[in-house]
Amino acid sequence: MNEDTREITDIILAAADKARADTAGIEDPAPVAKVDWPLSCTVGPGLEGAIACESKIGYVNGAKGWLIYRGYDIFDLAAHSCFEEVAFLLLNGAVPSRSELAAFRRELNSFLHIPRTKRQLIAYPVEEMSPMAAIRFGLDLMRQSQTYRDAPDALPSGPPIASDEDSIPMETVPRGEQKAIYEFKGRAVKKKSRKAADASRDLLGAEDLESCCRLISGICTLTATVARVRQNRMPLEPDPDLGHAANLLYMITGRRPTPEEARIMDVALILHADHGMNASTFAALVVASTLSDIYFSIGAGVAALSGPLHGGANEQAVYMLEEIGGPSKVKPWYKEARAENRKIMGIGHRVYKAYDPRARVLGPLAEYLASKNKNIATLYATAKALETQAAADLGKDKKLFPNVDFYSGIVYAGLGVSPELFTPLFAVSRVAGWTARVFEYLQHNRIFRPRAIYTGDFNKRLKR
Repeated sequence: MNEDTREITDIILAAADKARADTAGIEDPAPVAKVDWPLSCTVGPGLEGAIACESKIGYVNGAKGWLIYRGYDIFDLAAHSCFEEVAFLLLNGAVPSRSELAAFRRELNSFLHIPRTKRQLIAYPVEEMSPMAAIRFGLDLMRQSQTYRDAPDALPSGPPIASDEDSIPMETVPRGEQKAIYEFKGRAVKKKSRKAADASRDLLGAEDLESCCRLISGICTLTATVARVRQNRMPLEPDPDLGHAANLLYMITGRRPTPEEARIMDVALILHADHGMNASTFAALVVASTLSDIYFSIGAGVAALSGPLHGGANEQAVYMLEEIGGPSKVKPWYKEARAENRKIMGIGHRVYKAYDPRARVLGPLAEYLASKNKNIATLYATAKALETQAAADLGKDKKLFPNVDFYSGIVYAGLGVSPELFTPLFAVSRVAGWTARVFEYLQHNRIFRPRAIYTGDFNKRLKR
């Protein structure tokens, strides 16, 4: 354990103990057997409740307040791991050995360098674009720079199907075949894999894993580049002596973070790396299922995350706390907000009916930063008072507790990151989960083709 960051680890372990004590009376879920397709389930609008696939990557239990990556509890990973190790775990299904982790770190670090893409990106009026739009655009530039996928001889091989055809007739009950209808075929990147032995490549294949690594690093650098341009400053090159989280902060702020700051950002990236079949993950999988490439698939995830119903809540939570104006003003503000039926940003979650495990970690980390940074001390005190007020009103009966967005914005602000970058930071982390789930799904791919119930008219005729 790094002595400089021991206090942060102790904070996470204390949060874990409290979470386990608070949910000790809730029964653990039974082990899940292999799914016997086709499967019956209750489906709501927007495919709510639909089961689209099997996955071994991540698991969320809302009643218990569990978040699991590849069998490992999120508290354990946050306390004892790092983002690079977690990304390797999500992609490969196993914790890396010391040599595998070192090799994986070197690769991620080398792929932080995207000079051609950065040069192309800053040639555009990035400062006039939203940060997420700029990152989405940067991914297209990365794809063009790093792959041959638009070359005529790199088009998908094999017999295509009609552009709106489906493997199951629309009025036929889905059969749930065991064998995939379409199989994923890898496509070469411009720079072939290095010949040196690298155990981290063996599980997914060299080209596949390299694309994942390029995207994990690329979104990190794109986010920092957009941040610098919006500050009217030139982008910075990554520091080869820094880890992924520390480099992210360095390239955004222009100063080397302290060990504590780097560790807190590392924990935040771990907490956001995966979270089940959410909208952005589903968007990435839908695009991938057509056998489009990984760059377009991850771009779809970024596009989905840019929507205010998915990303941006932590930014709005900070604005809400600033609007309240201090802990002494929480009660009258809350009373008015509830009377007007206004949403309390960062309170409640569609899945969790227990305290969000990520918020259990981020709350104490926000307190830690507030004790050392007077600029966010009032924000944190206001948030804590608001949590107390909301818990008394909504916690016991409605099971509404702080979610990941309630305290994460305060943490990011304490690390020197401006609010418009909070959602891009989400993408910097979640790209690990997106890429892992895309490649898992493509091992047994079936193109997504849900149905809509037609409620329109029949037998209309044009009158000329």
